[in-house]
Amino acid sequence: MKYFFSFLVVLTLTFITPNRCISQNSLQGVLMDSSEEPVAFANVILLSAKDSTSVYKGVVSEEDGSFKFAEIEEKDYLLKVSFVGYKEQLQLIKKGVKTVDPIKMELATSDLDQVVVNARRPVITRQVDRITFNVENSTLSTGNSFEILKRTPGVIVSQGALLIKNKPATVYINDRKVYLNTEELQQLLEGFSAVNVKSVEVITNPPAKYDAEGGAILNIITSKNIAVGYKGGLNASFAYSEEPKYSFGTSQYYKTDWLNAFVNYNYNTRTDFKEDDGEIEFFNTDGSTDEFWFNNFKKETKTNSHSINTILDFTLNSNNSLSLSANILLTPKADSDIDGLTNISNPQGQMESYYTTDSELFEDRDNILLNANYTSKLNDKGASFSAIANAIFYDNETGQQLMTQYFEAPSTLSGENSFTTDAFQSTDIFTGQVDFSLPLSNMSLETGAKYSGIRSESGLSYYDTNNGASNYIDALSDIFDYNENIYAAYVSMNKDWEKWSLKVGLRGEMTNVDGSSKDLGNVNTQEYFELFPTTYLTYSPGDSHYFSLQYSRRIARPRFESLNPYRYFLNENNVKEGNPNLKPGISNRIQGSYTFKNKLTFDLYWERTNNSSAALAFQDNEAKVLRTVNDNLEMDQQYSLDISYYNYIKDWWYLSIYSSFFYMQADFVALESDNQIVTNDVVSTYMSVSNYFTLSKDGTFSGDLSLSYLPKYISGSYQFDEPQYNVSFGLRKSFYDGRLVATMNVEDLFNTQNIPLTSQYLNQNNTFFAKPESRMFRFGLRYNFGNFKLRDNNRAQNAEERTRL
Repeated sequence: MKYFFSFLVVLTLTFITPNRCISQNSLQGVLMDSSEEPVAFANVILLSAKDSTSVYKGVVSEEDGSFKFAEIEEKDYLLKVSFVGYKEQLQLIKKGVKTVDPIKMELATSDLDQVVVNARRPVITRQVDRITFNVENSTLSTGNSFEILKRTPGVIVSQGALLIKNKPATVYINDRKVYLNTEELQQLLEGFSAVNVKSVEVITNPPAKYDAEGGAILNIITSKNIAVGYKGGLNASFAYSEEPKYSFGTSQYYKTDWLNAFVNYNYNTRTDFKEDDGEIEFFNTDGSTDEFWFNNFKKETKTNSHSINTILDFTLNSNNSLSLSANILLTPKADSDIDGLTNISNPQGQMESYYTTDSELFEDRDNILLNANYTSKLNDKGASFSAIANAIFYDNETGQQLMTQYFEAPSTLSGENSFTTDAFQSTDIFTGQVDFSLPLSNMSLETGAKYSGIRSESGLSYYDTNNGASNYIDALSDIFDYNENIYAAYVSMNKDWEKWSLKVGLRGEMTNVDGSSKDLGNVNTQEYFELFPTTYLTYSPGDSHYFSLQYSRRIARPRFESLNPYRYFLNENNVKEGNPNLKPGISNRIQGSYTFKNKLTFDLYWERTNNSSAALAFQDNEAKVLRTVNDNLEMDQQYSLDISYYNYIKDWWYLSIYSSFFYMQADFVALESDNQIVTNDVVSTYMSVSNYFTLSKDGTFSGDLSLSYLPKYISGSYQFDEPQYNVSFGLRKSFYDGRLVATMNVEDLFNTQNIPLTSQYLNQNNTFFAKPESRMFRFGLRYNFGNFKLRDNNRAQNAEERTRL
């Protein structure tokens, strides 16, 4: 222990610097609200004390509530502070005063228990390692959480995945990682009401406190309670595209001096329709065209799901608290009917034959997370300790029945084939984490450790069902066991000077992996230790300019479903399969940023990843099979210049513009082309414009309009063939003093978000056009009862490894 305190003493002496020097001609202060939270972007004006109508200088308070006037004349002034939703403040400043005592801003209302304040606040704010998208009381507040993420600045939605800086994003809720795959994540967030979402943090370069696993982070922050009482709510929504979707739910919240109890339940029943078109050009060995295959698949999925989120927060005493929570997602039914037609033509375009596919999928999924979180305040200076434990239980059972009929042109039946598969995945995850935070003068220190243990078993049984029989085929069946242990520790330090700020961190992770197959034996054994440094350096020479430089090293471990070797058949000639031999990818990222007046930002960055995993499609020209396999890329990298602008155009109109100009490159091994290394690259841009409107003077009617444009993109071996557009808008209206809230949203108004993808190189040429329901009309109602203006402790607790399911 003495060595630990010696270490802290050395750190303190290293970072201690003289106090800031204040100019003789300057005046500074800070604005705080009644909860001692900073009031940002308020107007601060110096008036002549002799003539209170004569404006001498004016500034806008920073995100930390601070303001500063430089190079002012030494005389008496009248300081005037104003901000929408707060009472105007006037204060006499005597000659020679350099620092003003903290100014407390009072809300512009006389009855806080009965009136909701609709104060204007910036929609987007920036910190050293993240930007924050504030959505509380916006038009998105009574939609669902997935809608909020899709409209967060800088987020790209591609094939159902959420991307930041062209890379898949990891979703957190209140700094707890969500451990679900893409489909389940969307299902969870669509059932998680946005009414209690306060903001979304976009963390492009996560600090050492977060797992080194994954890339950028989308962290959903939910509201915190501030008063004693009870409230509840009922919500319902209806969405329609090709098929209807319904959601019904309720939330109940009760708070005493020592207990916060919250429970939220949502039932979702929906039908989803998806149509896929594909084209494959198969080649002869001499490079000439052998055949053209044209595929069309229509998939209808009916899903019933239940999501339950319950939280118990106990205040043990003034310095200690304990939180117990459960997050349960039950999907007893996710049944799909697939109808397929494949036409086969000769090189001259004449149809020679075709076959039809009739497939049925039956899924039953359970995902249960139990969480315990203990926090302790160690002293009055901000030192704290926390301990977190998670237990995750995931089960997925999938059955498939597939029948294929073959026809010679024009319609002569030439053969039939049928089979069934039974697949399962059972995964248990246990994690434990401790964190320690210690402020030291104008420096802060964070350190902690974590353990993650993962046990997963999955398998597939294949049965030939021709001629009314059911014969087990051992060669096409398998069971895969996977065990993984991760031991991690980190330390992070943050120090501020007058114009400079430095945050450095180092995280170390030891990983042990053991994967074995019933048929193949021990196929994946790994043991490795990696260090993951992070650095943030910022410089602010004045109120108008802000520079930053960031570096990070991170890891991308394979998803469990990618490691699972079982096969999923779109038809007999189109197969998706896992790869138990996948390796983790290691990435390095450097980013430089400049911000002007907290409104205009330029980001220039480079990122390279070795061995990142991707789904790659390869056509076997001899066997006439298209198989999609999960494999490691040799390398992928991107260079990008991002420009963003956020500002109030009018008091009622907030504008957000985001643009990215980038070069992307992916090198991979062409498994069906003599294992040659192929480079897939693109130079492109992404543009997004979001508008947020207050449409009534009392703030009860609001709206938003967003537009995005993506001309070109790559994904693995695929190129996006056509430009991608998206136009979405929404309206929100509250009635009866906010007790009833109605929303209407339209996603992808012109149905232009889905575009075809093509993989064309060497002896490969295939096109895939997935067309899920992207144009969506959604209507929502929420009725609040009880003391509904209380802010509750609603949050979804999730642990780190759950995304890899």
